[in-house]
Amino acid sequence: MSEILSRAELERVGKGFDPVAARSWSINSDCYREPKFLEIEREQIFRRTWQFLCHEEKLREPGQYVATDIQGQSLFAIRDSSGELRAFYNVCKHRGHQLLKGEGTVKLITCPYHAWAYLPNGALKHAPRCDLVEDFDVSKVQLTPVRVEVFCHLVFVNLDPEAVPLAEQAGDLAREIMAYAPDLGSLTMAHRLTYRIEANWKAVTDNFLECYHCQVAHKDFVTLVEMDTYKVATHGIYSSHMAKAGRQQNKAYSIDAASVTDHAVWYLWPNMTLMRYPGRGNFMVWRFIPVGPEETYEVFDFFFETAEPTEAEMEAIRFIDDVLQPEDIGLVESVQRGMRTPAFKQGRYMVDPAGSGMSEHAVHHFHSLILQAYERACGA
Repeated sequence: MSEILSRAELERVGKGFDPVAARSWSINSDCYREPKFLEIEREQIFRRTWQFLCHEEKLREPGQYVATDIQGQSLFAIRDSSGELRAFYNVCKHRGHQLLKGEGTVKLITCPYHAWAYLPNGALKHAPRCDLVEDFDVSKVQLTPVRVEVFCHLVFVNLDPEAVPLAEQAGDLAREIMAYAPDLGSLTMAHRLTYRIEANWKAVTDNFLECYHCQVAHKDFVTLVEMDTYKVATHGIYSSHMAKAGRQQNKAYSIDAASVTDHAVWYLWPNMTLMRYPGRGNFMVWRFIPVGPEETYEVFDFFFETAEPTEAEMEAIRFIDDVLQPEDIGLVESVQRGMRTPAFKQGRYMVDPAGSGMSEHAVHHFHSLILQAYERACGA
């Protein structure tokens, strides 16, 4: 049963929030701590939005599949024999056993429990001893489909059968990404970083949406970009965070002979950051996945020109892993501890009318989308 939010609760957690960021208060800290709000978010956000699965390189050939989990819902995407990309709930129609794990290539999707076998188009091909069962019609058994879409060479899935296509929801995002990363389709998965963070997923997302804290908390990061060029713009379900690469040597990567000279970041609702760093051709997908009200699982995927990162690329990865992430994790875990006290309920957004990276208007934009989801829970 869906979690319901009363109108009084919605008014309480959104008290002081204003459509204009410069005069608004943030959402209430209870949204970051109480289990009820995570359950609402799972239902109203994560099971209704487009979630990243993989680069399309993993699903180019017939029979290739990738399985995943979206907030307790197991599913997989697969390329069928006709070349069509499909996605299904990862559950056998016999007794509910999961069908596939991880990624790979199959000709038939065979359940490991009783060997029911499905074609990559979801149709049941054979069930052992089904000829002994009265009125058993193989042609009427079909895996339950899930929405799937390729967007900028990245594969997304959505549990909502009525969801508006991501390409339509995202406005100009595809044009922006491909303008900055025209080689995205030819890049390949090269590295992954993962973290467990003792903080709510929204606190982690908040932190990635502003650089107001960068001069204070990221002394090395601010050498990577020209901070006076850092601009943030919000658009529908995404925001863009753009800056020119630093003109001096820094601790993350070499700027000599770099083919990419911009630091380009996009936040995509609800829990994803897409990034292009200076250096060789590259792209990163960062996801913030709620595990519990006060725990988040982070996954950072790195796509480069080759599957083996160069030494310069490993240097950039080490900078993220050894310097930037420990700094950010320390920040958001401290914020989460602060939210547990009676001393903090909400704060003001620091907003720069010029839209600089020092401004928190993208955090306000994110919170407005959160409140819209809570509003849907009120209307249930």
